[in-house]
Amino acid sequence: MKLDDDIHNYYEHMVLEHIEELGLPKTKSADYLADLTCLSLNQLSPRYIRYEVDMAFYLPNSERQQMRMNVIHAIQTGVDFLDEHSDSNKK
Repeated sequence: MKLDDDIHNYYEHMVLEHIEELGLPKTKSADYLADLTCLSLNQLSPRYIRYEVDMAFYLPNSERQQMRMNVIHAIQTGVDFLDEHSDSNKK
């Protein structure tokens, strides 16, 4: 068994999905997106899974909604941080 192929953090999928929903890949650089992803994931407690179906069928809707709200907050916090520090670097 290769752990890097079988086990992953479900939040990774959620963070990347929300970044796409926001349209950030169209307006931000690859470096910005990588930094944002790291900042966001570091704010979230990992949820390790083997199969996506585990989360789809066994996660209560209330917990799924809370996870989504956590992702939205983490990404916004990351965007605010990056934008603030980007502006200070230009001065």
